[in-house]
Amino acid sequence: MDSFSTLLRTTTHELHEEANSSTFMSDLLGGRLGVDAYARYTEQLWFVYAALESGAERLASDPVAGPFVRPELMRMASLERDLAHLRGPGWRSTLSALPATRAYADRIEECARTWPAGYVAHHYTRYLGDLAGGQVVRDRAEKTWGFDKKGDGVRFYVFDQISNPAAFKRGYRQLLDDVRADDLEKQRIIAECQRAFRLNMAVFQALSEEFPLSA
Repeated sequence: MDSFSTLLRTTTHELHEEANSSTFMSDLLGGRLGVDAYARYTEQLWFVYAALESGAERLASDPVAGPFVRPELMRMASLERDLAHLRGPGWRSTLSALPATRAYADRIEECARTWPAGYVAHHYTRYLGDLAGGQVVRDRAEKTWGFDKKGDGVRFYVFDQISNPAAFKRGYRQLLDDVRADDLEKQRIIAECQRAFRLNMAVFQALSEEFPLSA
């Protein structure tokens, strides 16, 4: 029988592939969009991680979600440095969430408030994705828009406090395998992971509408 972490990976695989091959991400990583599209995407990430990380403070002592709350994962300080670099010192005054982003952040906040196991689903889909696929985004962004390697503009993707990402991911998957949840709750976590991918894809869809490639 598959471990829970394996089950999570296999049951979200198709959605994961769909998200990675979305029009917006394909155009962004293919160098077909300008740095403004990248900055707008980074702004949307700010709202998502504000929801995740404000929830983390409340859940640090929770028996289900607490083990996943790790300071070395926190992204907000890096995101804010990136936004200051991308948008200038007044970046907060122009920050705005797309409706799809607001729906995504609201769902994370709701889980953090009412359902710790659901929060774990969102934590997993975001942070493990950043540690893996996020490195592809960083590499392309550095090459496409000339950001310093691991510098301002791409700091969101740089996990300075994780010296061995492979070992960290193994440890994280072990936390998933040990999560305090019965089989029914695990099925609910899987469904919430799938929902997280769909919420994320809705953000990509909204961004592709805001940044259409001219025919």
